[in-house]
Amino acid sequence: MRIDILTLFPGMFLGPLQESILKRAQQRGLLTLWIHQIRDYALDRHQSTDDVPYGGGQGMLMKPEPLFRAVRTILPELNAPVILLTPQGRTFSHTVAQELAGHDRLVLLCGHYEGVDERVRQHLVTDELSIGDYVLTGGELAAMVVVDAVARFIPGVLGAEQGAYEDSFAGGLLEGPQYTRPPDFEGWGVPDVVRSGNHAAVAQWRRATALRRTMERRPELLLSTTLQEEARASVTQFQQSSDGLSEPDET
Repeated sequence: MRIDILTLFPGMFLGPLQESILKRAQQRGLLTLWIHQIRDYALDRHQSTDDVPYGGGQGMLMKPEPLFRAVRTILPELNAPVILLTPQGRTFSHTVAQELAGHDRLVLLCGHYEGVDERVRQHLVTDELSIGDYVLTGGELAAMVVVDAVARFIPGVLGAEQGAYEDSFAGGLLEGPQYTRPPDFEGWGVPDVVRSGNHAAVAQWRRATALRRTMERRPELLLSTTLQEEARASVTQFQQSSDGLSEPDET
């Protein structure tokens, strides 16, 4: 997959995108990242990319000309999603990341200042994404989040091929607790069931703890009646359990 990022601050991407899994994905040719300076596509000698809004108001707006020139130069056929990172976009999620990973190429446009000229929204971008209900100083951090989340779905990027499909939100639930060695740490143990070797019991325990955690922390994710009933039954089971299957106190 190739991802082009249009930004006023290319230096912000030098560290985060050159470490860990993303670095290895690029080294193996699974992911190609191109960072483009929007000012390079400005029309005047001062490389202006913003101007005051018509009608007055605070702040500046990103001008349409540099953005259109940039996208049309790097993507002349306009045959890939052009995504604006903005607080006004649809909420980015696990499902959206999986959806975007189905494309061979993406273009991410990092908004800045008070936003972009509306003609950019209407006639250039094909999608708008927000990573949450808050405002950042620009779209750069949001673009990094999108790249990281999408890259996890590219075949071969993760060591565990199904890892991205088993994370929190993959099945509509938060992921339940996970444990590793040592079996006892400062008096806090590991549930017997996950060390039992009984794969069916472990799977049942993981499902139950995922339901319980989701009900406690993100109940709005339990949209279906079936999931709600299963979660309530799971919580009841934990409250009544005395056979070592319950989740240890995490406090």
